[in-house]
Amino acid sequence: MRRFLIWSLSILHLVKGEAVELTDMFGEMQSPSFPDSYPSDSEVTWNISVPEGFRIKLYFMHFDLESSYLCEYDYVRVESEDQVLATFCGREATDTEQTPGEQAITSPGSYMSLTFKSDFSNEERFTGFDAHYTAVDVDECLEKSDEELSCDHHCHNYIGGYYCSCRFGYLLHSDNRTCKVECSDNLFTQRNGVIISPDFPSPYPKSSDCLYRIELEEGFFITLQFEDNFDVEDHPEVSCPYDYIKIKAGLKEFGPFCGEKSPGRIETRSHSVQILFHSDNSGENGGWKLAYTAIGDPCPLVEPPLNGRIEPSQATYTFKDQVVVSCNTGYNVLKDDVESETFQIECMKDGAWSNRVPVCKMADCKQPLELAHGFVTFSTPDNLTTYQSGIQYSCQPPFYQMVPNITGIYSCDAKGVWNSAELGTGLPSCQPVCGKPRFSRSLLARIANGRYAQRGISPWIAMLHRNGHPFCGGSLLGNRWIVTAAHCLHNDLDPENPILQSSDVISPSSFTVILGKHRTHKQDDTEQHLQPKSLFFHPSYRAATLENDIALVELSEEATVNDHVIPVCFPEGPQPKNAMVIVSGWGKQFLQRLPDSLMEIEIPLTDHVVCQEAYARLQKVITEDMICAGEREGGKDACSGDSGGPMVTLNNQTGEWQLIGTVSWGDGCGLGDRYGVYSNVFLSLPWIKQVTGVEY
Repeated sequence: MRRFLIWSLSILHLVKGEAVELTDMFGEMQSPSFPDSYPSDSEVTWNISVPEGFRIKLYFMHFDLESSYLCEYDYVRVESEDQVLATFCGREATDTEQTPGEQAITSPGSYMSLTFKSDFSNEERFTGFDAHYTAVDVDECLEKSDEELSCDHHCHNYIGGYYCSCRFGYLLHSDNRTCKVECSDNLFTQRNGVIISPDFPSPYPKSSDCLYRIELEEGFFITLQFEDNFDVEDHPEVSCPYDYIKIKAGLKEFGPFCGEKSPGRIETRSHSVQILFHSDNSGENGGWKLAYTAIGDPCPLVEPPLNGRIEPSQATYTFKDQVVVSCNTGYNVLKDDVESETFQIECMKDGAWSNRVPVCKMADCKQPLELAHGFVTFSTPDNLTTYQSGIQYSCQPPFYQMVPNITGIYSCDAKGVWNSAELGTGLPSCQPVCGKPRFSRSLLARIANGRYAQRGISPWIAMLHRNGHPFCGGSLLGNRWIVTAAHCLHNDLDPENPILQSSDVISPSSFTVILGKHRTHKQDDTEQHLQPKSLFFHPSYRAATLENDIALVELSEEATVNDHVIPVCFPEGPQPKNAMVIVSGWGKQFLQRLPDSLMEIEIPLTDHVVCQEAYARLQKVITEDMICAGEREGGKDACSGDSGGPMVTLNNQTGEWQLIGTVSWGDGCGLGDRYGVYSNVFLSLPWIKQVTGVEY
């Protein structure tokens, strides 16, 4: 009761027509003396203000006023910025009066006023009204309808306000609602392209200035072609005051363009074009699209050369167009004495070609390379070397053969290269025929008795000659290599330290290799004296035990292969037990003197185990790389001076003599139960081929 008493006293204190200012976010308003009868002839106004971004919601908890036609006696009037939102009077119990009931009234803005007025008399007791208000947030994103306040892209509501944002690639304009694009740095350098307004064909952004630059090499002329679908905001009376396109090409300017009529085709006659597109802060127009092309002044038509063609073949050629000149198969482009497969010329900005069209010259393989120990035969009588001419390589018979065994036929191909169906552009090689003496072996009885060899029957044998005397033998491989015993090429070693040092090796210049030799002391007219160049020892050679007692001598020049000098063949595999072999040499005989000429013996190979057992009694070791040969009773054996000489056997299938061993060591010469020991060539064959490169 005390609160109502204080309120009533404050109302009575109000002067008629005064206003009450309410600025809180919520509040209550009551008629004077409420809940008692309100006085006559009263007028009170409540002015309600809340912050911007809010509205005012008003509702009545109690309403009891005198009723009258059009509420002309007592009433409550709700207004907002000179706009009457509602006028109420009467009692809630009847349905004929203008009472608020449960109706809530919301202001359009952040201000509302409520005025209570009573006339000079009340016929009955009326208790007035009890009203409440509250500030409610406005969702501007849903309710803003004024274009000046709407967001271009995205609207975000918050309590008391809202803000705008833009899609990716756009920037918010200074008005905080319009979205523009940053499009002032668009550079086009290709000869053809397409340029469109942002978001085309959707409406282009507002408040934007887009600059598109086409920059090409001087000599090009740019042509713009706008599509018919053109929509830029215009004005019915003023030329392009809002949005427009302006084009600058050199000293020329085109535009402004706007509206719905396309500018169509624009010949700029310039290699540099700037396109400016401006939009203001309003409008929803679809924009524009153009394609640009660039051509230059034409060049004369190009005629292909005789036996040639040009690509591409066009009706017209303009600046920067390129033409590739090529020739028909079997011809090459010839320009400034230089041949090539193609030649390219270019149309220059002055309308001239960068070069003359070259001529097509028939491919020429020129003279074929010479083949060592071979010769070439032409298939044409005039020895032509041009396209599709043919040659055939052959080797000098009967001492050389072609390796690999091919026809040797080559033809001049379209690129001017001699080409073989078998070797391509590679050359064959002429290798000496191995293991086939020019003289037939006869008088085998002599061999069985260890007598003089027939002259020329072992054309691969080499004599190693030093200080006027022979000291070892060897065998010719290919035409530049001698295989011999390793112990022949170094000085005697210290028994206490039998490790081979480089200082122990004899100098290549200290001895001579003699091929075509037959007589021991007298000179033969078939001899070839060759100087060694390099020495190669088997990597597993052991001087103390004569393991892998094999070495190679590289000659400083090729040996001349003839009737008396022919290389020996490589072995094809291990030899069977008891196979017969022939050993040749100029070594000392039983009389302890050198023979007058080359000697040879025919002996069987000895079983390896038998040989090991024979030498085990002498505390000497026969290793796996050694071959033994001889007869148990003795009498036929190699001897001092034969070291390094050949042990050969005949391949009955090919008719070739193969080197299976080199003379290495033994106990005495021809003693009973003693066998000659030879280095196994077959086991050393991979190393020999690797060093010499000789292939048969």
